Amino acid sequence: MTVYIETLTPLPQSISQAQWETWLQKWGEIMAINDREWELTIRLTDDQEIQQLNRQYRGQDCPTDVLSFPLEPIGAADEPLYLGDVVISVPTAQRQAKYHSLNWEVVWLATHGFLHLLGWDHPDEESLEKMWTQQEMLMEAIDFHG
Repeated sequence: MTVYIETLTPLPQSISQAQWETWLQKWGEIMAINDREWELTIRLTDDQEIQQLNRQYRGQDCPTDVLSFPLEPIGAADEPLYLGDVVISVPTAQRQAKYHSLNWEVVWLATHGFLHLLGWDHPDEESLEKMWTQQEMLMEAIDFHG
């Protein structure tokens, strides 16, 4: 498993590359995808960039907290599977982090984006609640508390 961290907008208290890798390795175990090498990118950005991406890919001209860009599996079975990209707006995460730390909010959003890369979606309230339950389980698995 390889995670690429791109930081356009740094966190006040940064999360190390090694920490991201540890967490994602654990999430991969839980989601039963570690039978093959896989990769993904997490990009920490600002409202301007995420608004442009949201407009371009979702037709919504406003900032959002997290976007996911899953890729269709391609390549040989012996090559790492690139799951896609998770883009998180640090300023939006900061505004949402009213009852917990900014880092908690960013990791929560990363779990959300990660699940989207694995095919999870939430077209209705029931599926959103199931996704939130799964996110809570992923957060508990890495012992991350707000």
